[in-house]
Amino acid sequence: MSRKQRNRRPAKETRRILTPEGVALEVELAERGDRAGAVIIDLLILFGIMILGSIAIAITTGWANIGHFGLIVILLLIFALRNFYFMFFELKWQGQTPGKRRLGIKVIDRFGRPLSSEAIFARNMMREIEIFVPMGIVFSSGSAGVSGLMQLFAFIWAMLLVFLPMMNKDNLRAGDLIAGTLVVREPKVLLATDMLEANGAAAGALDAYGFTTAQLNAYGIYELQTLEELLRQQGKDAADKLRTAGETIIKKIGWEDPVLPHQMEAFLSAYYHALRKHLEGKLLMGTRKTDKFDTGQKPPGTK
Repeated sequence: MSRKQRNRRPAKETRRILTPEGVALEVELAERGDRAGAVIIDLLILFGIMILGSIAIAITTGWANIGHFGLIVILLLIFALRNFYFMFFELKWQGQTPGKRRLGIKVIDRFGRPLSSEAIFARNMMREIEIFVPMGIVFSSGSAGVSGLMQLFAFIWAMLLVFLPMMNKDNLRAGDLIAGTLVVREPKVLLATDMLEANGAAAGALDAYGFTTAQLNAYGIYELQTLEELLRQQGKDAADKLRTAGETIIKKIGWEDPVLPHQMEAFLSAYYHALRKHLEGKLLMGTRKTDKFDTGQKPPGTK
């Protein structure tokens, strides 16, 4: 096999998603290896937190003084941590955990809608049924009421669900099937420059609107891409789609000043430019690896 063949990048697996506003977006599926790597990173962080927490409890109270009630409390805290860790970060970071952010992937709604808290809750609670409960049974050898047959069944159950993403074309785990979500590679932040040229007047309106950092943190690159496609659209339905998107954004970011129908396009253009500038500014703070073949250099001064 030639060097050129060995270094050839694998073909990207893409899917086309139609948003409720009628915008067709092409997304790149996250590779299974990246998803597994993200889970490993997150689990290592979780175990680190658990170990540090256990040491802190031992130092504070002493293991001899914990008792059965204390052990129950610790187990409940571990249960809450391993579930709400994922929920907290996916809500706060728009579908990303520390592991997903490190590998440049994120969770999105499979039908093009905004990622809801209900979907995040459902997909992460399924992880308990997929992995933690069956593996808890597998490693409970010698416990009362746990037979070898039960352990075998739990192991088979866990393995089937762990390998489920390899059995469907969209790499969906059980939690994704239940919640209607999809894990994709995060789009690059640098988008077409003609949007800046075509809507140059909107850049001057940024000071008039004065979006706060919190309002700009409400959305990410995926939503920026959707908004760009909306602003490009022409035709009789374009105004209605812009109005619907504008109302959604206004509600999401908590914008209190009135935006009249004839002002909606200017408002969205200004928000687009502000969000793009905000995201590009965050990118300049450090190098983000776009995929495992990326060999981009880090900015001076970064480690």
